[in-house]
Amino acid sequence: MFSVRQMREEDIEFAVQITDTMNWNLTEWDFKFMMSLEPEGCFILLHDSRKIGIATTISFGKVGWIGSVIVDESHRGMGAGSMLVKHAMGYLKSRGVETIGLYSYKENVEFYMRLGFKRETEFTVLKGESLPSHFQEKSVKATEKSELQKVIAFDTFHFGASRRKLLEKIASIRENLCYHYIEGREILGYAMAKVYNHYAEIGPLVCLEGHLEAAEALLKTLLNKLRGFEVSMVVSGREEKLLKMLLEAGFSAEFNVARMFSKPLAFKGCIYIAESLERG
Repeated sequence: MFSVRQMREEDIEFAVQITDTMNWNLTEWDFKFMMSLEPEGCFILLHDSRKIGIATTISFGKVGWIGSVIVDESHRGMGAGSMLVKHAMGYLKSRGVETIGLYSYKENVEFYMRLGFKRETEFTVLKGESLPSHFQEKSVKATEKSELQKVIAFDTFHFGASRRKLLEKIASIRENLCYHYIEGREILGYAMAKVYNHYAEIGPLVCLEGHLEAAEALLKTLLNKLRGFEVSMVVSGREEKLLKMLLEAGFSAEFNVARMFSKPLAFKGCIYIAESLERG
């Protein structure tokens, strides 16, 4: 019999092991980070008493996100995955979420469609090494604590829900980076990077539509700060010019994913790089 329960700290080792089977490169730190953001929203799937799968979620008011979902290969095709996702959806709805998003590998799109999700657009996962440069842009400023609330308000308007708890958490970690692009007194965009030893993940990046120069300047600033680091990011397929710039800079396209929603989410016009595959 399959059942689902809340993930506990002693389950983290299993969570890392099962995601390693998919080469997701998630660490103990990643799961502790996810559990700190949504303590009741990370789950373990059981077959009798044996752990066979996981799912993570995060709620942003009326918008929620389903992140890492994986079921042990020997138990696939038996309804366990559907049960796990439905449990995650039920949890998010209990938190007041009306629209649920996720990123799906292409081979899983039909599975999520059967659960009521609709495909919206494709994103590309890019990886590469940040090379030395001498880029400087006077309009790009490091985001101080006193300016973070303006960045959060900007993000809320464009994302369609408040990601305050996520953005504040990222900004609170000393090694991480946060910059914004300002013209006069108006913020045209911002970008963050999470830093783990010699690896970094850029995202989120949000800029006003039509201001590619701001997005490029923010990206170049982060890459300059991260020179010598292995860097990854999840870029919207609509951002063809950004993708071209990054590919020409030596990044490689690892794979594509489909962004899917249970109900339409009206993103305001913006240039967008995801925070992560796990959290939108």
